[in-house]
Amino acid sequence: MQQMKAPQSLAENTYRIHSRPAPGLVLFDIDGTLLRRSGPHHRHALVEAIRTVTALETTTDHIPLHGMLDPDILTRMMRNAGASPALIRRAMPEILRQAQNIYVRNCPDLRRKTCPGVRALLARLTALGIPLGLVTGNLTRIGWKKLERAGLKPFFHFGAFGEMAKDRAGLVRIALREARAGNWIGRRAAVALVGDAPADILAAKANRVRAVSVSTGISTPEELAGYSPDVLIADLRRLRLEMLLPEAEAGGAYSERE
Repeated sequence: MQQMKAPQSLAENTYRIHSRPAPGLVLFDIDGTLLRRSGPHHRHALVEAIRTVTALETTTDHIPLHGMLDPDILTRMMRNAGASPALIRRAMPEILRQAQNIYVRNCPDLRRKTCPGVRALLARLTALGIPLGLVTGNLTRIGWKKLERAGLKPFFHFGAFGEMAKDRAGLVRIALREARAGNWIGRRAAVALVGDAPADILAAKANRVRAVSVSTGISTPEELAGYSPDVLIADLRRLRLEMLLPEAEAGGAYSERE
């Protein structure tokens, strides 16, 4: 599978640099974590992009989409339809472009599709000066469009998206590099990754950051518990700061901003 080159900067919104780096960072998955039941538009965009570029008829049926990156989903779809590895590699860059164009044109209003507790938690973290980023299998423009249509985009400063790395652990590494390069966090900052899939837990552990799991997606609490996350909760209404970034909280690093 051919990956698109990551842009020089992952920042989408302008982030105000403060006199010193924040002592903590929280990274969020999108689907099943921030949003759920957001409709068939994402899958439709993938199917239509393949049809537009290759004329192949494909489906996401029987593909375990949960926790997968969009380029991997597209690869499986094309392989299942009989595409050769050479065709997949050759067509993938244009398919990625078309999928994003199609989704951006058709994304519905998602303001009522946020998971429980999301808005309150993001507002609280923002008030405390904690930078927030995305780590998601969504393609870049698809991910940002979802947040825009959900009214969540202003909370997030940057993201690592599905076409930027070969796996989710790689996306976390990219996000950490971006946050440190922007002087948003120091080298020893506490970092948490919040997600709803086993893949999020594994990515957090691979990068030695705190794995916070919510069971607002497809995975059951029992399945998530089998991967031993640092925190496992039903939804984000139950999440307290000391559970999210205990090292930073213990040090009294955060205070309410005026």
